Order: sequence, then structure tokens, then C-alpha cells
Amino acid sequence: MFSKILIANRGEIALRVIRACREMGVRTVAIYSEADRSALHVRKADEAYCVGPAPSAQSYLRADRILEVARQSRADAIHPGYGFLSENPAFAEACEKAGIVFIGPSSETMKLCGSKTASRRLAKQVGVPTVPGIDQDLTDEEILRRAPEIGFPILIKAAAGGGGKGMRVVRESAELASAIRASRSEGQSSFGDPAVFIEKYLIRPRHIEMQILADATGHTLYLGERECSLQRRHQKVVEEAPSPVMTAELRQRMGEAAVALARGCRYRNAGTAEFLVDADRNFYFLEINARLQVEHPVTELTTGIDLVKSQIRIAAGEPLALRQEEVEWRGHAIECRIYAEDPANNFAPFPGKLILYRPPSGPGIRNDSGVYEGFEVPIYYDPMLSKLIAWGRDRHEAIGRMRQALQDYLVAGIKTSIPFLVEVMADPAFIKGDVDTTFIEAFVKRKKMDEPRHREVGLVAAAIHAYLMEKERRPPAPAAAAGAVSPWALAARHNALRRR
Repeated sequence: MFSKILIANRGEIALRVIRACREMGVRTVAIYSEADRSALHVRKADEAYCVGPAPSAQSYLRADRILEVARQSRADAIHPGYGFLSENPAFAEACEKAGIVFIGPSSETMKLCGSKTASRRLAKQVGVPTVPGIDQDLTDEEILRRAPEIGFPILIKAAAGGGGKGMRVVRESAELASAIRASRSEGQSSFGDPAVFIEKYLIRPRHIEMQILADATGHTLYLGERECSLQRRHQKVVEEAPSPVMTAELRQRMGEAAVALARGCRYRNAGTAEFLVDADRNFYFLEINARLQVEHPVTELTTGIDLVKSQIRIAAGEPLALRQEEVEWRGHAIECRIYAEDPANNFAPFPGKLILYRPPSGPGIRNDSGVYEGFEVPIYYDPMLSKLIAWGRDRHEAIGRMRQALQDYLVAGIKTSIPFLVEVMADPAFIKGDVDTTFIEAFVKRKKMDEPRHREVGLVAAAIHAYLMEKERRPPAPAAAAGAVSPWALAARHNALRRR
């Protein structure tokens, strides 16, 4: 086992790894940018080193500085978390050459998984269905010529993409040229690679992913699926396990497909095979994420398996202790990503100081967070404050616990996505499990249509409130003279006359 692990990340995932290491008796090394000097992961680690200015390109993405800290601190291994350098094969290779264990797949496996076209070809080789498309990097002229062969709508995707970056939906040929330029530009800026390919755009599919674990001997497990269909701009917002659409037979087929993919690319450590599932429960391979996923807690809560500890043990050379038939799923878990953003302003990031921060607690509630009261949420990084997870014996109980936890979550000083998530949890379609990748877009449109009615109700309520406040300030009316008729009696007589 390792004696010391460097965590090449920040925020809640850095803290998640630190907690796992502490439970295993492993010392930790944190890195931080100048903007994160007072961050919680810096305080909790055994050692912490500054690696540069606030922009991530000058700090968290500086592989050379991170490796220098690893050597200086004498760390045995590096855990990349997710994002930043977690799927960078050059960084994994640099760790290998430096004699430092990279807690993840090998650089060669990462190169294969990182190429959408190469991983699609792998899927076909091992018999896993893929979305109809062309599995090669195409020139602009080839896309314009061959797109009609697939049939609109199509999806233009950055070959090295992920997280929805470099992805454009094209519904007619007139949109192709501008979509190609936008996809290439975003692929170049985000991944340093302008290559793109095309595939058929499925109408209202579900986005379902399968968690895998694989050790150095090739022993590979699937740990069940996560429903990730609730997305905004191709970024996941709410995840749950198991999927409301899943059957035991479909889980087995998708799980075995994920294992076949892992073995096909000699995968080692924790990873995720992502699929699209249509209305007839046909599934199609999408991509392999060669890292720990943001939404891993829902799998941990439904299987009882600590994925971070499993990652560390596998990287240390330990074999998996479980057999596939020993993996059990219990209950239901839902995760909501809490962002510092303004839902009323097109979900624009909303950095600032947390004047009040009171996360919820209670039966089945877990909050993975990297912030604290008084913390200044920086503008330089992803605006996620925390991941709120609720577990229940079934989906109904999990939703109820999540709804209550969101209502108990107190944040002041900045705006957050919490009010939006409260509405999602109360939505009848979500409660029924009737979701797909267009759910959030349609939900937001419905809310905008309801805004005029809500505004009218609000104005009426404000007018009533103002009237009552003014009435309280008025002097009491003089007592009625003896023998005077009560206004209530007059109203009753008037009403009686109307009925005659």
C-alpha cells in the first residue's frame, strides 16, 4: 500500500480522496492555486503546495509543477480526481516515466478511450452496438457530402471531446458549415484537437452509464448503472441509481457490454462505459470515461462499495476481492449537483462569498462539498459547490428525502441552483421516471411559460399584503352606536335579497 498520495485536484473531489486516504492510513499531499490558498482541501491535507496563479492553465493543468511537488513531497502515487489532468494520457505517461503511480488506467488505454472514433471502432470489434455514424476523423468536405447518408438530425462531435464540449446538433444541411466550425474551434480550445466525426442524433434517448472496476489481472466487474439523462448543455444535473427504466435482463446485457469494452482496451482501475438507450430499450455505446465520475456516490450508496478506496487498492496492485455474483444492489440513490449559479439568468455562474452555509443532514443524506461558511467562491473554476445525495429504500423515499434536504439547504451571499432543483424534484414527469436527455430543456421552457401566471399571482399577493399592512397602521374605527346595524348583518341581508 502507498504511504503518501498527491491529489492533483481541488474542491469536493480532493476532499473525497483525502477522506478515503485517512481511513486507509495513507498520508495526503494537496496542491492549490493562489486563488485556493484558503480552500478546505488545503486545510485537510497533511501537506499542501502552491502550484501557480489562479487560472487553471497556470496551476492545476501544469503537469510539470505537479510532478515536481510529487518528487519534493516524496509521494508514491497521484490521484487525478476528475477534470483537469484526469484523462490526459501525456500526464499519465509522465507519471509512469517518473516512477510515480498514476491512480487510473495506463496512458495507452487512456489514449484509446480518449478518442471517440477509436473507442467506437473498439466497440464494434467486441460486439457492442454503436449509434449509426462514421468512425473516422472527417474533413469539412467529407462531412458535407456524407451527412445526408446518415440522415438528419446528426451530431457533430469532437473526436477528443467530453462533457458536451465540441458537440453540435445539426437538423438540416444549411446548419452544417457553421456547426462544423464551432465544433472544431471548441475541440481545439478545450482538448487541443480540432478533429470531428459525425453520428446519428437519437431523438429523446436516455443517457445511462455503467460503472466498472478492473484489476491488473484483468478481473473486471460491473457495478450497475446510473441514470444521467437530466442534463443542461450536455452537462449532467441530476443522477440516480438504479435507472427507472432498467430491468435485470437489460442491466446484465449492458454490464457485460461494459466489461467487454474494458477487456478490449485492457482497462485497469475505475471507469465508466456510457450508453444511449432508446424508447424500446435498445442501447448504443457512446464513450468510455477513463476516470472516476462526478456521480460515483450514487453507486457507492447502492452497492456499499467505496470506489475511491477500490481505485487506490487496484493501483497498489491488489486484486479485486469480489466476484460478479457477489455484487448486490440495495435501495435507490439520487444526486443533485449544487451550483453557484443564477437559474433566473440562464444559469449564469454566480461567484462570491458564502455569508451563510448550512448543508442539510438526516437519514440517508450525504453532502460531498469543498466549501464552508465565509469561503469566497472563485470565478476561475467550475461553479459546483457540492453534490447532495439522498438514499432511500426505494425511489419514492429517495425523492422525498432529497426534496426535504434541498429545502433544508441554507446558502446566503450567492445564488444557487437549489430552488431550481426543488422544482425538478416536485415535477410529476420526474417523479414518474419519465425522463430523457431533453427533460431539462423542456422543463425550463414549461417554467418560462408559467412565469406570467406566477407573476400575476405574486402581484396580487403583494397587493393583499400591502393592504393588510396599511390596515394595521390605521386607527381603530369608532365603536358602533347603540342600535346600529352590524355591517356583517347588512351583508347577510343583501345576500338574502339577491337569492329571492
